[in-house]
Amino acid sequence: MKPHLISGIQPTGKLHIGNYLGSLKNFVALQNSGKYECYFFVADLHSLTEDFDPQEKPGQILNVALDYLSAGISPKKSVIFQQSSVPAHSELAVILNNFTPLGELRRMTQFKDKSESQSENVNAGLFDYPVLMAADILLYDAAFVPVGDDQVQHLELARTLARRFNARFGKTFIEPKPLLTSASRIMSLDDPLKKMSKSRPQGCLFLDDTPEEIRNKLKRAVTDSGREVKYDEQSKPAISNLLQIYAGIINSTVQEAESAFKNATYVDFKNAVAEAVIKELTPFQKAKKALKPADVKKMLSAGDKKAASAAEKKIAEVQKRVGLI
Repeated sequence: MKPHLISGIQPTGKLHIGNYLGSLKNFVALQNSGKYECYFFVADLHSLTEDFDPQEKPGQILNVALDYLSAGISPKKSVIFQQSSVPAHSELAVILNNFTPLGELRRMTQFKDKSESQSENVNAGLFDYPVLMAADILLYDAAFVPVGDDQVQHLELARTLARRFNARFGKTFIEPKPLLTSASRIMSLDDPLKKMSKSRPQGCLFLDDTPEEIRNKLKRAVTDSGREVKYDEQSKPAISNLLQIYAGIINSTVQEAESAFKNATYVDFKNAVAEAVIKELTPFQKAKKALKPADVKKMLSAGDKKAASAAEKKIAEVQKRVGLI
């Protein structure tokens, strides 16, 4: 029996190249490796921690599902589902809250960072985000979770909660292990000191951008002093970011990308990055245009049922362990 693997993406707007290199491309590779039984979900409950328009949310949820399929995640190989359609996620989070000391949540650096970036909306859901994430993982007996550096602390909490629950109530949960993604954190094109974010559209390369939009955005992308295309995050953060994008797109190392452009001008280099991105995204965009929303919703519904079948067994076991049934 293959070990379970799980991950999700929040529906908070259009996905960008950072999401593609950091998550989507990796999800497809993990699925196609044949090593895991994969669960990929639309993390709509998590997305409620940010300001949102309820009229836009259904479309955002559908768009993430479309992006999953367009990138190559297949419902024949993986379970694709919507988080809120499986009530066991919320129920397990409520139960796990009772075994999560406040001090552990206060230490979460991502809560501190997000509290600064959305200072007018520091809510309990944001504070409790890691517990719901732990529930997402533990509910499916996930042995592995693909994560970036910014999520390692949350995954460690999930491991801690699994150990704590098992020690008190008997072996119930698997302690999940991280699968660290090789993709570097992609920064904004207009400010390489800030992470690429949907909230800064002028600095984003969206997966749905046209070739002309991609070329124009990269043409306007800020550069560093000097003329050398060199990877140096301290003195050349802008060029280093573009090298990371290029290397991630063509599946090379940053050092190989740097060597390929050692005699290039900034203009030639940015043009090459643009063409590489366009070449990579063209089949993705064609696949997305060919998908029918009604078919995608039907696929999600089928995935919801598969996920719920597994989740309901685990939540029943948890309820029995803690004496609720």
